[in-house]
Amino acid sequence: MAEQFPAVLVTGARQAGKTSILRHLYPHASYLSLDLPANAEAVDAAPEQLLDQYPEPVIIDEIQYAPTLLRYLKYRIDADRSPGRYFLTGSQVFPLMQDVSESLAGRCAVLNLHTLSRSELLDAGRQIAETSYIFLGGYPELHVRAKAGLWFPAYVATYLERDVRNILRVVDLQDFNRFLRVCALRSSQVLNYSDLARDTGIAPKTARKWLGLLQTSAVVALIEPYFGNRTKRIIKAPKLVFLDTGLAVFLAGFRSDTDLFASSFAGAFWGSHVCGQIMRQAASRGITTPILHWRTANGAEVDLVLEMDGGTATAIECKWKEHPDISDAAGLRALEQAEKGRIKEKYLVCRTKVSYKLSDGTWVMNLSEWLKNWNPNQYENGSTIKNQGE
Repeated sequence: MAEQFPAVLVTGARQAGKTSILRHLYPHASYLSLDLPANAEAVDAAPEQLLDQYPEPVIIDEIQYAPTLLRYLKYRIDADRSPGRYFLTGSQVFPLMQDVSESLAGRCAVLNLHTLSRSELLDAGRQIAETSYIFLGGYPELHVRAKAGLWFPAYVATYLERDVRNILRVVDLQDFNRFLRVCALRSSQVLNYSDLARDTGIAPKTARKWLGLLQTSAVVALIEPYFGNRTKRIIKAPKLVFLDTGLAVFLAGFRSDTDLFASSFAGAFWGSHVCGQIMRQAASRGITTPILHWRTANGAEVDLVLEMDGGTATAIECKWKEHPDISDAAGLRALEQAEKGRIKEKYLVCRTKVSYKLSDGTWVMNLSEWLKNWNPNQYENGSTIKNQGE
């Protein structure tokens, strides 16, 4: 992107590694942190003079604290469209994106940085079991030196004090903290604002507003429902998914992976894990495949539906099992019958060591194998999964 655009914006959750990756890739670039109040105030007082102090290329950190600076960057970019001049980071995605679209449309590329995937850790020589990864999550600091029991409380406290208090002006942060924990216990479940509000002790309108902030700060994602009729997605409930399972596990109150996977929440966190790893791989490859879910009024459901070009889709059911059987694929078959001709492939993604195929054509596969073989570019040629050795 830096070879094509004058500016590149890297967004994502706090502590995902946005600044670190930019300073690693561009060690000789100037560095301006708007996290420092003095610099943020200088943007209001003398923005041009502030920019003159930093030779290009320049990394401008936490741009959301001084969005007015984007107008001055636009002026400079219009005077010189050379690529790779400005590298921006920002944590509060939605308001920041609005400012970027208004000021730097066509001038700035946008990339979303997730926390580390398990495959990234394995590629870096960090041998971590899948259960351990689900419990710990992908925040880089946790895989270098920090201890989860100390790091997550500090992370949540910082998030509450900075993002929540700054954006929503919440007076009682304990209410929002409780809301966070209630949401974590609903990860990978269909969203019901009334239930969420009741269990937190707030109004449904407040629950909607607060959940919007969780999306804004890249803590959760809302997975839209899949229907052949696209307009139905708007009026059906989305599924709530925490983007980092480690944070969700901490907020849900589990303090060991043994306790987590002995609980009734094991399947839900497995589903969140599968969804999160697929989203990470898609982002790292620049793939914009819509990730959806499917559920009917009579209870038939499929955890993930990956929609491809041409209206076709791949369906994935997540199972916390080692050996799923034909009964576990009932939702996949129901979706296939409901959307005749649209569902090209069906998968049960579980903890099996060896891939195999059920009598209804559903593949049973572990997540690592599925991710290794996922190739949406082959979809038009008949299959998103390659080299099955069938």
